[in-house]
Amino acid sequence: MSMNFEQARFNMVEQQVRPWEVLDERVLALLETTHREDFVPVRYRKLAFTDMAIPLDHGQVMMKPVVEGRLLQALELKPDEMVLEIGTGSGFMTACLAQLAKRVVSVDTHEQFSREAEAKLKELDINNVEFETGDVMTGWQPEQAHDVLVVTGSVQEIPDHFRGWVNPGGRIFVVSGDGPAMEAKLLTKLNATEWREESLFETDLARLINAEKAPEFEF
Repeated sequence: MSMNFEQARFNMVEQQVRPWEVLDERVLALLETTHREDFVPVRYRKLAFTDMAIPLDHGQVMMKPVVEGRLLQALELKPDEMVLEIGTGSGFMTACLAQLAKRVVSVDTHEQFSREAEAKLKELDINNVEFETGDVMTGWQPEQAHDVLVVTGSVQEIPDHFRGWVNPGGRIFVVSGDGPAMEAKLLTKLNATEWREESLFETDLARLINAEKAPEFEF
């Protein structure tokens, strides 16, 4: 029996995302109209709307729909803002960010993810995204600071250089700590040196590549 993707998407929004305190109608409408099923690997297509992290190639995962909803709501993106996304992955979050912001730069360590996401967004006529391949933990740098930084993989501690990639007044969404109870945070850059930090919710998210701290040995 064929799956009714429109109904499944509606149910995902109404039964998972909205009950998880995502009440921003702009975000809910975006999640209902952006075809999540087109961004998951074909073998998992029927699981696209379940409350689980969908496996991707290279040992990566696609965030749960509820986490994506809370992320987008917390950022309160404005149409004139520039976004830097660390971790392109499936490209679904990239597509969502691009529909809310002026421009998105999305970087991933795997060229395959960048290439496939670029093709999918081109099919959707989303043209305000620039894709780059590089490792943000070992040398890749953006050409300029952005208004918003979105990190789609977890870190143990937030790297200092991430903070330098955000304009004053800008925000960072990041998940930090150790599983299974990691903390999703929204950091707001008040001025050149001061930040406001807000704890959003607990979750468990796969590590950003090369973000694992080396073990400390006691002698």
